[in-house]
Amino acid sequence: MRFSESLREATKQSWELSLNHPFVQGIVKGDLPLETFKNYIMQDIYYLKHYGKVHAFAAAHADDFHVSARLAEKAKKTTEAELTVHKEHAEILKITNKEVENFKPAPTAYAYTSHLYRAALSGSLAQIVAAILPCYWLYADIGLKFKDAKPEQKIYQNWLNMYGSSWFQESTQEMIDLLDKLADQASEAELKKIKEQFVIAKEYELAFWEMSYTFETWLSEKDKLGTSV
Repeated sequence: MRFSESLREATKQSWELSLNHPFVQGIVKGDLPLETFKNYIMQDIYYLKHYGKVHAFAAAHADDFHVSARLAEKAKKTTEAELTVHKEHAEILKITNKEVENFKPAPTAYAYTSHLYRAALSGSLAQIVAAILPCYWLYADIGLKFKDAKPEQKIYQNWLNMYGSSWFQESTQEMIDLLDKLADQASEAELKKIKEQFVIAKEYELAFWEMSYTFETWLSEKDKLGTSV
C-alpha cells in the first residue's frame, strides 16, 4: 500500500462526511442558497492567499531544484486559476472590492491557514506537502465523483467543472506522487509527523464546509448577527 493510500484510509470517515456534506450536496443538486456560497467564496479567497504562500515555503524547503521549481509554479498557477474562478463568482455574487478588503475570516478559516503556516515554519518538506495535499485531493475527488452532475445554477456547474478538469486532476496526482516519494525516504518518526499534518488538514477541510454552511463567526460577534448559529 502506498503511503498516500494509508492516509486516505486513516481519514476515510472524514472523507465520506466531506463528500456528503450538505454544502457539497447543495452545489451538486444546485439548491444551495447563493448567499451561503458567497460566504464560502469570501472565506476561500482569504484561504487561497495564504495557501499560495505556503506553496512558496514548500518550494524553498526542497533540495531538488526540479521539485522546487514545480512547487513554485504550482504556487502561481493553482492560486491564479482558483482566484480567477473566484473572481468570476464574485462578479455574479456582486462581491465588492470593499467587502474583500474589509473581510474578517471565520475561526475555522483562520485556524486552517494557521495550521498550514505551522507546517511551513516548523515542518519538513514532506510535512508541508502533507498539510496542503488534502485541499487538492478532496476537491479533485469532488470534481471526479460529481462530473456528471448538472446543477441548474451555472456558478455551481463552473465550480464542479474546475475541479473535474484534467488539469486539476493531473496537478493533484502530481502532489500525491510527490508525497509518496518523500515518504519513501522518511523515518518512522517522520512518517508519524507527516500523517498528523495530513489528518489535521483533512479535518479542517471538512470543518471548512461546516463553517461556510452555518455562517460560523467569532463568539463575540454572535449577538451582532442576532443568531446563535
